[in-house]
Amino acid sequence: MKPIAQWLDEYSLSHLNPLNKTLHWICIPPIVFSLLGLLRAVPAGTDLVNAASIAALLELAYYLALSWRLALGAAAALALIYWGADFSFHRLGRLHVPAMVAVFVLAWIGQFVGHQIEGAKPSFFKDLEFLLIGPLWLLAFIYRRLNLPLQSQQTVQI
Repeated sequence: MKPIAQWLDEYSLSHLNPLNKTLHWICIPPIVFSLLGLLRAVPAGTDLVNAASIAALLELAYYLALSWRLALGAAAALALIYWGADFSFHRLGRLHVPAMVAVFVLAWIGQFVGHQIEGAKPSFFKDLEFLLIGPLWLLAFIYRRLNLPLQSQQTVQI
């Protein structure tokens, strides 16, 4: 598995244009929201254990393998996004799935417009794992702004 710094550096290569970056800030959270919302609509499980909560836990496990520090921030963000998806599921009823599809499609259009402006293909065309790196890329930006380390500092004992 690549280290988190390598994933983030590679992701950044196709996200240099300021407008593309802005569109990613606008579009990535709704994509995650809509995916969890669509998974929440899968008619299996309970209010606590369902396709969306399991997907969120699997995503967190992947993030934990990359950086426990980023996984902590991701856990908070995913909890909020999951809450929003669950709220939508319970409040919108039959309109929930069409709303999630609309959010998903519009957000992906924004992503592709950003990459058209950038003149670079989305990173996930190279490796599908980049679909999971996008949210961490945003979170890593916040961590850097707050001077929070992305990973543990490992020291070598001699």
